[in-house]
Amino acid sequence: MRVVFAGTPAAALPALDALLKSRHTVAAVVTRPDARAGRGLKLGQGPVAERAAEAGIELLAPVKPSEPDFLARLREIAPDCCPVTAYGALLPQAALDIPAHGWVNLHFSVLPAWRGAAPVQHAILHGDDITGATTFRIVRELDAGPVYGVVTEAIRPADTAGDLLDRLAVAGADLLVATLDGIESGALEAREQPPDGVSLAPKITPAEAQVDWRKPAVATGRQIRACTPEPGAWTELDGVRIKLWPVTPAAGRADSAPLAPGELRVAATGVLAGTGTTPVLLGDVQAGGKRRMPAADWARGLRLDGRSAVLG
Repeated sequence: MRVVFAGTPAAALPALDALLKSRHTVAAVVTRPDARAGRGLKLGQGPVAERAAEAGIELLAPVKPSEPDFLARLREIAPDCCPVTAYGALLPQAALDIPAHGWVNLHFSVLPAWRGAAPVQHAILHGDDITGATTFRIVRELDAGPVYGVVTEAIRPADTAGDLLDRLAVAGADLLVATLDGIESGALEAREQPPDGVSLAPKITPAEAQVDWRKPAVATGRQIRACTPEPGAWTELDGVRIKLWPVTPAAGRADSAPLAPGELRVAATGVLAGTGTTPVLLGDVQAGGKRRMPAADWARGLRLDGRSAVLG
């Protein structure tokens, strides 16, 4: 089939690469406009835009996909289908109506669970054992279209959102190509999602990524892993914001004596922080714009050993 792929971040690259290696023809790529990023807030292309440029593929980057010029160009290209992975913008009906086989989205959950922008983060945050990826035809209602195919993936105890997304992006890329193959041959028919089991996964804001040390250790660990790498879990000490990387439960350790929520204790094995249940052993931290470092090095620099300190 002749396709136009839509995607923006690095998580969409395995899907684009798989399409470029498939029997389908990628006639163009749709992505979000260049954005400012990094400390210098320099204007730059997203990962998918860069890959399209490397491959010599026409790039379309409308501010809004409802723009008349964009819709006109899409009609001129006349794609049979538009596969999508993490594009990042809502598509108007005028765009949805252009390809004969519609827009087919690769979503990183087993629908109807975790509809929305942050399915991987929410699966970890809520303690799911299994997640996956789903291909479905896009309709006006958020992530509610009929499903073509599903793959599942176990969530490992130490998985961060980044770890899990990396695996789903690769497995999902194969699923997306297989879905297009099935649509082209006529062997694959989309089925409506069941009405039960719907859950929503809105984007996690930086404010929601602040750790509440009053919660149990298990919930604290999930929150930090769910927010790694984005938007980044954080806490504060003496008014200084501290970014956190995954922690380790300290239950059963010789130095796991109870601590008040957020209370710090420097031990021979590292830095412990109290939660609503048992303490956790801090991993890497990054304080006040400084470099990322092991918590023990950070504590040593602040001379925390021997003084009372509480995270908030």
